[in-house]
Amino acid sequence: MVTIGGIRIDTPLALAPMAGVTDLAFRTICREQGAGLTCTEMVSAKALCYQDKKTVPLLRLGEGEHPAAAQIFGSDPVCMEEGAAIAQEVSGADILDINMGCPVPKVANSGDGSGLMRDPDKAVRVLEAVIRGAGGCPVTVKFRLGWDKGSINCVEFARAMEEAGAAAVAVHGRTRAQMYAGAANWDWIRAVKEAVNIPVIANGDVFQGTDAPRILKYTGADMAMLGRGVFGNPWLFAQCRAALESRPIPEMPPLSERCDTAVRQFELAAANKGEKIACLEARKHYAWYLKGVPHAGYYKEQIVRIATLDDVRRITAGIKRDLC
Repeated sequence: MVTIGGIRIDTPLALAPMAGVTDLAFRTICREQGAGLTCTEMVSAKALCYQDKKTVPLLRLGEGEHPAAAQIFGSDPVCMEEGAAIAQEVSGADILDINMGCPVPKVANSGDGSGLMRDPDKAVRVLEAVIRGAGGCPVTVKFRLGWDKGSINCVEFARAMEEAGAAAVAVHGRTRAQMYAGAANWDWIRAVKEAVNIPVIANGDVFQGTDAPRILKYTGADMAMLGRGVFGNPWLFAQCRAALESRPIPEMPPLSERCDTAVRQFELAAANKGEKIACLEARKHYAWYLKGVPHAGYYKEQIVRIATLDDVRRITAGIKRDLC
């Protein structure tokens, strides 16, 4: 059990916020498999301030989705304060998280996301502004090791975040320059944990059940955050949870059951955001669900053309008939 700013999290496994992936539908599936903390996709504080109609729905939590965090990004303190207040009001989230780790050039090069690691003083001002806007809701910060290997500053950065009032920090064990390449460096996450007194969430290279206890033991972190390892594999949470509890790690469900879960995810998504958008996004998600499945090429070719839920069901029937 971990406590972040008074919010109790029973299972030390968090779902990383990932744009275009961790929508309400996928978060629902991950919670069912044992995620202790979920987080919305990152949302632009500027878009919230300008009352962008496409942005607000991203903050909507599922029924009973608690504890959960809402994540915002930006680098203008005034806008971040206002955005924090809107995000908190709209989502009703237990925790507000600031993205200071996004490595995507259009985000980072404009000074948002991991760009804030190049200006720690500004990052502190942003955090203080979000804390004001959050109205008592705990505020956490997610960041990387630094901009590149020549400017790793995660330890000092974490100390500054703690001093400015962060309730916890999540550290991705790669630099901005690495993007998602190479191995995550857990040594730096351990150094952060040793340097601060607030909870630390370790993120990077949790791809199988045994990785969760391994990253927690190695870094001393309070929670493990699962990112790309759950693409098409929400069962990773159940496997990690079993490993943490010293239980036998469950096998992946049979393909037919995995397909049923995928279909349910897409139906949930359609109910939340409309069939058209849900089906466009289902193209990548369904391909992830079929990763490593022998002879799935024919169906992957059909998946990239999914346009309706009927297409999803027809393709699923074919997979069950030919591959299960």
